[in-house]
Amino acid sequence: MQARVPSAGTGRSSERPPEQSPGWQRGARGAALAALLLCTLPSQAGISATSTGLCAADRPMSAAVQDRRLRLAARVRQELEASGRTVALVARSGLDLERFGQRYSHAGVSLRASPNTRWSVRQLYYACDEGQPRIFDQGLAGFLLAADEQPEARLTLLLLPAQASAALEAAALDRRQALQLLAARYSANAYAFSTRYQNCNQWVAELLAAAWGSWDNRDKEGEGRAAPADGPGDPLDATAALLPTRAQAQDWLRARGYEPHRFESSPWLYLLSAFVPLLHFDDHPEADREAAVYRVSMPESVEAFVHRQVPGTERVEFCQDERRIVVRRGWEALDADCEAAPGDEVVPLADRAAEQ
Repeated sequence: MQARVPSAGTGRSSERPPEQSPGWQRGARGAALAALLLCTLPSQAGISATSTGLCAADRPMSAAVQDRRLRLAARVRQELEASGRTVALVARSGLDLERFGQRYSHAGVSLRASPNTRWSVRQLYYACDEGQPRIFDQGLAGFLLAADEQPEARLTLLLLPAQASAALEAAALDRRQALQLLAARYSANAYAFSTRYQNCNQWVAELLAAAWGSWDNRDKEGEGRAAPADGPGDPLDATAALLPTRAQAQDWLRARGYEPHRFESSPWLYLLSAFVPLLHFDDHPEADREAAVYRVSMPESVEAFVHRQVPGTERVEFCQDERRIVVRRGWEALDADCEAAPGDEVVPLADRAAEQ
């Protein structure tokens, strides 16, 4: 796995052109959708993918916001340690996705036995400097600092029962399996049931299938099949051919009712793929393109699938604003205002500057 040092930022350009013509507004909305779905590491900021600035550097995060994010990371780590688990599915908020009906943008797998640091998040990210997706292990603090500078930050943990947890941990820690499921090409709006592209949340969904499905990819002579053509080209040993492929993982997900999020937009969005990088539509079914519907894996679709598929999964949600951290256990989501309800834990966030 590659090791890169995370830093603050989101990879979204904040500049606005002087004239906002209708054509520019359509392009800006398409670029905004790509930016909202883009899984970049902040360390890649400053390396522009194209003139849209999707990988351009954003303003640095303020010290006050960093401090609150670090305290949130410490509280999440405390929850993980107390859970008795060795793995958790984790998702964080990023940019404002409310206009698209989503609150969380980026998912990964937090591993107690991570080769990086304890409880680091194994995830897919788009490497702007290389122009391709990679698998990356990132500490919890870096995972939260990678979100946009908003007064509020949100994170969810899914804590699985023992059998499902052990299977997911084994699959996530298996370098061959992690890379077997990594596509060569990235698309922010990748169709959930195509192997042509992939986004960060789709890699997590396919990893769940690899972990929980029953696989036997040996032929009659007991030899492995050829490695899939959609792999990243990493020189893995021959046993990688025995692991489930992306196509098999997607078939498993579809057969069990996995439902990606439906993004609905105007038909002109399809035309923007020629001008907006990392948005692609050639992997989506023709009927969906004509209806301007794009089915994309998002953290909330992965979470809903796990809730149905694995009874006994526990959910913990964290919401941090300028005053406090609210912790809720259970499947009822916190509201948009981060208001605590009876039974929620509230951790005050006193201004440290004011305390000195």
